[in-house]
Amino acid sequence: MKVFIILILLCCIGFIRCSSNKTEHPLDNVASGAHPAGDIFSGGQTISERFPSPAGYKRKPFSERSFATYMRNVPLKPYGAKVQYYNGAIKDRPGVYAAVVDMPIGTRDLHQCADAVMRLYAEYLYSQKRYNEICFNFLSDGKPRCYNDHVAGNRSYEAFWKYLEYVFAYANTTSLYNQMEPVTHIRDLKPGDAFIEKKSPYGHAVLIADMAVDEDGNALYLLVQSYMPAQEIQVLVNPSDNKLSPWYKISSGTLVTPEWRFGSQHARKLRALHKY
Repeated sequence: MKVFIILILLCCIGFIRCSSNKTEHPLDNVASGAHPAGDIFSGGQTISERFPSPAGYKRKPFSERSFATYMRNVPLKPYGAKVQYYNGAIKDRPGVYAAVVDMPIGTRDLHQCADAVMRLYAEYLYSQKRYNEICFNFLSDGKPRCYNDHVAGNRSYEAFWKYLEYVFAYANTTSLYNQMEPVTHIRDLKPGDAFIEKKSPYGHAVLIADMAVDEDGNALYLLVQSYMPAQEIQVLVNPSDNKLSPWYKISSGTLVTPEWRFGSQHARKLRALHKY
């Protein structure tokens, strides 16, 4: 009898731990189903290798120094890997993500949605030694805090990461939205643009990581995000089209992602990213 009771208690504890790892999302009813049905090369180690362009589409050409090229070469964790939160817990949510970006996120609850967007912008600029362009506005006063001013010439990655966590702590979806410019026409979207909703008590942001076009110029996009609590960057599943997923068609109206809905008014761009 005692053994039976102990077994029941252990099962209950395990259930509580798994339940406590689940964060409630505005679109829990959408974030369901299995992994995407689109064409995926499980051995691919980067975004471009893992996710070939769908039939009838080709990746839009960009220069070697472009943000699109940088994102196409972002490393991914092995196929089937689960997203980890900052504390090591697992985000086991089928129907949300198709791949996990292989970048450490630290051990503090900071690397959330807008932070991941800023982080990828900064990583891209850092990789090109465009240090003077790494600046993000704070929510408190709307003024930029720049990498060059913060690290005083220390170019180590450790100093770079300390700067990023400093930014993560004092910037958010609202400050990033305000720092960026509106995308006038949805047809002008390109890698590096984001969909950001600044909303109280919190909003959300997703980033366009890649795009492909057909002969008529119709575009498809890959999206990435982080979320709350702080978690690894993930390539999003398309919950509205299993055959196309993880690629998205984005037209005027509503963009439905597994954990958020955006309108065309939420499309934003950062001028520095479109230099090349």
